[in-house]
Amino acid sequence: MKIGPARIALLILLALGAGFLGSLAANKWSAQSGESQSLHSFVHHELNLSDSQSKDLEVMEDRFAVKRRSLELSLRAANGKLATAMDEEHEFGPKVASAIKEVHERMGELQKATVAHVFEMRAILTPDQQIAFDQRVGDALTTDLQ
Repeated sequence: MKIGPARIALLILLALGAGFLGSLAANKWSAQSGESQSLHSFVHHELNLSDSQSKDLEVMEDRFAVKRRSLELSLRAANGKLATAMDEEHEFGPKVASAIKEVHERMGELQKATVAHVFEMRAILTPDQQIAFDQRVGDALTTDLQ
């Protein structure tokens, strides 16, 4: 089946769109997303952290920022491979399937790292702080995107 230039352009746009949507989904879990920023703001400003907790949290956040950036770059590279595979195959072939699998793996790695970071933050909180934190995390994960 021969695919013309218009269809190739459409496939590339679809690949970019898929990559963009994948990035949005990853950002849902990312510490820099709106929900996570509000979680971080909540932890910093509403949980009345001790000086020791604040220092521990800063170390965690700095370490996670580096890890998150690395994982986001890896996801971006995987999206680039998907675009290339779509351009080469012009159909849902083995290269496209493999590239999609890699995109999903990178998104999963980012999500797992973010959830681990949330649990790491939770661990430094007092039991009363954990109750409020858990409620905020639950709200962030179950609130519809607007």
